[in-house]
Amino acid sequence: MDVTVHTVTADAETFTCNAFLATGAVTALVDVGAYDGVLDAVREHVDDVDAVYLTHQHGDHVAELDAVVDAFDLDVYAYGEHEHRTHAIADGDAVQIGDETFDVVHTPGHASDHVSFVSDTTLYSGDVVVHDDGAFTGGSFGRTDYAGMSRERLVESIHDLLDRLPDTVEHMYAGHGDEYHGDVRAIVETALERAERREPKYPDE
Repeated sequence: MDVTVHTVTADAETFTCNAFLATGAVTALVDVGAYDGVLDAVREHVDDVDAVYLTHQHGDHVAELDAVVDAFDLDVYAYGEHEHRTHAIADGDAVQIGDETFDVVHTPGHASDHVSFVSDTTLYSGDVVVHDDGAFTGGSFGRTDYAGMSRERLVESIHDLLDRLPDTVEHMYAGHGDEYHGDVRAIVETALERAERREPKYPDE
């Protein structure tokens, strides 16, 4: 399967999450980011977008949602309530992103409404697990030092993610840091080991 995924926030000079454009039967954005050039970046690849899938609703992931909704006649899928949400998603739901069907996995801890999307080949992990983020390389996890966050719940979420992650997954697109292609399970397992140590992720945490 030839899956094409573009990071449409790659040129951002201000803080944003990674927003991904997957082309195929369902042309979709996974998160929209906080980059004011995201529409131009999307239009470099496609003329229209069918859907947006939100991993969670922190500002760096949804700041440009108004602009995206205004620009495209699309569906907005989210776990938590949002004025632009057209479809509520829940743990265990199936959604189509590009040419693949993804399992929705509720993965709170970093955010109560956080979900990850898992197919036979690909993981969109949002902020629950990333490859590299300045704190760790080769497997890191979302910060849990702000109000409403929980390291204990994040650890449970990573366990849940591993339980539902096929061994065939070899592409990981995370909310921050670099995309990863290879043994994704090993990256998630490393992130879990680091999160379970309960040590501060950042020195000032």
